Amino acid sequence: MTTEAKKVDKNIINLFIEGAKQGWSIAINSMLPNVLMAFVLIRILDITGILNFVGRVAGPIMAIWGLPGEGLVVLMASLMSIGGGVGVAASLALEGKLDATHLMVLAPAFMLMGSVVQYVGRCLGTADANRKYWGWVILISIFNALLGMWMMRLFLLFF
Repeated sequence: MTTEAKKVDKNIINLFIEGAKQGWSIAINSMLPNVLMAFVLIRILDITGILNFVGRVAGPIMAIWGLPGEGLVVLMASLMSIGGGVGVAASLALEGKLDATHLMVLAPAFMLMGSVVQYVGRCLGTADANRKYWGWVILISIFNALLGMWMMRLFLLFF
């Protein structure tokens, strides 16, 4: 039986089952470790007092977006992994350091700069792109994230 014949034989149920298996594999092998790492990282930072230090130092800067200083930790985790950034934000929300408005302002940053460090290595590295532009890719992602947080902050003024 040829490859084309195998593709035609698949029905919607088989395709759904294959997709569900692939989705489960991605969730367990990629997303869950990132989110778990984020919860552990926040707990370590909290126990050692580093989280409070970052909150105090970054507070004036993050106040520009109406966020507490701990929001910087969320942004830093998001650079490495979207799931990690979301996990850090969830952990800080559970501890009461972030509220729903803070999470809404941070949400665009997850997507606009999330996992940029991974993507630079995976995409630009494998494409053999000129390394002198890699920093610009990261900076543009960060700029877009900060702009997205401003836009969300403006949007929230209406609600």
